Amino acid sequence: MPMSDPCKRILVTGGAGFLGSHLCERLAAGGHEILCVDNFYTGRRANIAHLLDLRNFELLRHDITFPLYVEVDEIYNFACPAAPIHYQFDPVATTKVSVHGSINMLGLAKRMKAKIFQASTSEVYGDPQVHPQPEDYWGHVNPIGPRSCYDEGKRCAETLFFDYHRQHGLRIKVARFFNTFGPRMHVSDGRVVSNFIVQALKGEEITLYGDGSQTRSFCFVDDLVDGCVRLMGTDDRITGPMNLGNPAEFTIRELAERVIDLTGTKSKLVFRPLPADDPKQRRPDISLARRVLGWEPTVNLDEGLKKTVAYFEEILRTA
Repeated sequence: MPMSDPCKRILVTGGAGFLGSHLCERLAAGGHEILCVDNFYTGRRANIAHLLDLRNFELLRHDITFPLYVEVDEIYNFACPAAPIHYQFDPVATTKVSVHGSINMLGLAKRMKAKIFQASTSEVYGDPQVHPQPEDYWGHVNPIGPRSCYDEGKRCAETLFFDYHRQHGLRIKVARFFNTFGPRMHVSDGRVVSNFIVQALKGEEITLYGDGSQTRSFCFVDDLVDGCVRLMGTDDRITGPMNLGNPAEFTIRELAERVIDLTGTKSKLVFRPLPADDPKQRRPDISLARRVLGWEPTVNLDEGLKKTVAYFEEILRTA
């Protein structure tokens, strides 16, 4: 297969997860040798089943809170539960995978002189007082709340990446992902897009927290993966952090209404109290990604929702 870049040995942690599996698929299609590492806490073998017979794809069951000794040229560190229902189930383990896991992957990158990418999150901005959120905004985060295991774990991971960069000259890339959706989301992950779609397809009440006026910006998974690959391919002087997300902003109620329209459900909206520390607004400033990567999302919300609804229809039909 012709390639613009030489074949690389690439490690993807969390590679059987929602985002990681799409990244593995993209990199494998480029002819690179892929080592997918996952402990299957939230990742699923079904997500990467279609890759298992490829000669350039290998799967290893491993928890990155323990050291890993392999030979690679690049590392994409995607390992971490990202949905509140999952990361709050065992908050200590969530912090460990962000902190201990990052230390182990950074140590591997240092030994191998490999380039390493950190999948960070818009949650480092917390409940923001600056809108939209630029990369130089330091955030407004509760360090001791129920979401802190994830928010502060990711913030600490960024600290570690930049300290390894300054202290050891490590080649790093740090991207902050904003709400991403698409096929292979977990049916019961509790995230707003999957929640609404599954509830709608089952004819259940669609649950909104708060009054539905809080906003989010939704990026389709293919766009996000493209941004990641572009960032990894940049000059070593470009480290990030860099926002990757779709700047189109919608209220949660607008999202619910679009899901109702697309699914044709008779489901009604019900409202529940807003969870602690839930951000009231979220929208990325992607000026940096536009300028440096020439990147911006191309899939709009309705187009992405149609593909995601089709995926969940198939999953629920065969469940």
